[in-house]
Amino acid sequence: MKANTQDLLKAGVHFGHISRKWNPKMRPYIFMKKGGFHIIDLSKTVIKLDRACQELKKIVTLGKKILLVGTKIQAKEKVFFYAKSVNMPCVTERWLGGLLTNFTTIRKSVKKMNSIEKMKKNGTFDALSKKERLLINRLYTKLYRNLGSISFMNHLPGGIFLIDPFKEKIALSESIKLKIPIFAMVDTNTDPNGIDYPIPSNDDSSKSIDIILQFITKAIQQGLLLKKNEREEKKSINEKS
Repeated sequence: MKANTQDLLKAGVHFGHISRKWNPKMRPYIFMKKGGFHIIDLSKTVIKLDRACQELKKIVTLGKKILLVGTKIQAKEKVFFYAKSVNMPCVTERWLGGLLTNFTTIRKSVKKMNSIEKMKKNGTFDALSKKERLLINRLYTKLYRNLGSISFMNHLPGGIFLIDPFKEKIALSESIKLKIPIFAMVDTNTDPNGIDYPIPSNDDSSKSIDIILQFITKAIQQGLLLKKNEREEKKSINEKS
């Protein structure tokens, strides 16, 4: 599955922001200005998207996770759906400050959430008083809302994919600080500097977000398949020896 300008055009990936709100650093990715709006050069998008997909595949082949982030309304459902389809962690609600830079503390909260789940399964929860159950349920709801989608992320991710780094400033800065490879949809109002794999694209349209995520998760899938085949090959060699 390789990107082509025609499919991206149909999805409206080329529509940038109003020209007066542009970031001059996006100049190399802008094709023209039309009706007061910038139009993204899709030939550049295809090149950048292909490069990003190749690198994502490599990271996943190494057995590392990719964290998908999109908290804006247009992105939430899409990010959750595609992350789930390839069993990758995601953030679709508020980004918790320190999610990456204070990962050890975040993992403690995840363990707390998991222990509540165990209590509910083994019957310990039912033995508590009504008041205690109410307090624990409130805590669990809060923890699950913020951490449920990253509960199986036991280590820092091998890469992070951002929809609108302009909005996800904290996630971006934490990733830069920890030198985690950053993949991102960059619209014409975004500063692409500091992003390792920028993908020039409309980050406000659900159709545009959807098609970019299709390519991103396809690359992740391919990486997972390569990793699986590699494991099976090693297992087969060990069994023969």
